[in-house]
Amino acid sequence: MNTHSEYDPDDNFARAFGAESVLDEDAALEAVAWQLLLLINPGDEDAAMQQFATCRDALDEGTDPVQALRDAIDWKSGFFIAGDDPAGLIDVLNELASRYDLRIDWGVEDPTDEDFLDDAEVPALIGTAFDRLREHHYTLWTWETGGEDHAGWITRQQDDEALPLVAGALGFHVRPGAG
Repeated sequence: MNTHSEYDPDDNFARAFGAESVLDEDAALEAVAWQLLLLINPGDEDAAMQQFATCRDALDEGTDPVQALRDAIDWKSGFFIAGDDPAGLIDVLNELASRYDLRIDWGVEDPTDEDFLDDAEVPALIGTAFDRLREHHYTLWTWETGGEDHAGWITRQQDDEALPLVAGALGFHVRPGAG
């Protein structure tokens, strides 16, 4: 029988948040940021480490965690694009997908064609990219920017449960695709 008074040396989680524990908020924030970077840089710990160094410097200067991470990952493992920039969205998502040796089928022969771009809407393109990436077991996530902009990243589908928890701990309100 396990009671609260018993000491389990392997129960690090329980001891980390007990009444006698001292929680270093900066260290906790950095640990969660590191976990997010590992999720959005699957299999590329070097890229995660470079982005973490950039993020840590910004956090040390007092930058908001969401802003620090956004700046550290932009066009490397994430995107932040204006709501009226379908060409920019296609470019950045093609760049991010290429990290996994993937090509997004946008449903047209030339997604840079002006006629296509004139009619294209960013949320619909995000939906298309989400569907195409799921075919290869990846998930395109977006997070609320508080405005008309769109932002997000790509993770492995197997991380679909972890990503919202980690991102939420940092203040990102995420959803799969354009959701």
